[in-house]
Amino acid sequence: MTFEPSRAFGLVAGLGVGAGMFYYKSLVDAHLARGLTPRLLLVHADVRRVMSLAAAREANQLAEYLAGLLQQLAQGGAEIASIPAFSPQICAAELDAITPLPLISLLDAIAAEVERRRFQRVALFGARVTMETQMFGKLRAAQVIMPTSGEIGTIADIYGRVVEEASASKEDFNTLRTLAHTLIKRDQLDGIVLAGTDLAFVFNPANTDFPYLDGARVHVEAILRKIAPS
Repeated sequence: MTFEPSRAFGLVAGLGVGAGMFYYKSLVDAHLARGLTPRLLLVHADVRRVMSLAAAREANQLAEYLAGLLQQLAQGGAEIASIPAFSPQICAAELDAITPLPLISLLDAIAAEVERRRFQRVALFGARVTMETQMFGKLRAAQVIMPTSGEIGTIADIYGRVVEEASASKEDFNTLRTLAHTLIKRDQLDGIVLAGTDLAFVFNPANTDFPYLDGARVHVEAILRKIAPS
């Protein structure tokens, strides 16, 4: 088998080390399955700085910081890039105006998939800022139904722990699974959008028994369509 190189792709990692590892492994495995040699570049972001700026809604400062990291990827030879995390998407518009590389948008990939599946009513699981902004206003094709304040707190607490530990406990899984079933039944949802990259450590196609859309996996597929077409 002849292994051809794919398009050079840059990833801003470190926004939850586990998520970066998930993206890297998923992309490498998919390249090998297609008979391609991956050309992946990674730059590490300071998650504390990013989360602090995102929480403070300092969109311009966050965009400038991320643009600097993308410039490093461009200097390394990347032709296209992505930021595999939800919280930094609060500065998506500001970053689009100054990015040195074309970006494969996490939010756009999810929004397109929600529309493709014709989900009309959904709830989000992820970080507090992602849930409270209804995925930064990107899900225009569906109505985002908000959990109660207590439910949002539970989801956000579990998600923060999963990000920090890059793993999920059985209790984390059971709590979120039960909550998903409750929301779907109570609020008549079409599904749950897993709007947190590290939720890939909680749910997967083998253990998920409710209708859902996995944002991280949808984003990986969108990246592959751009850099390693089959």
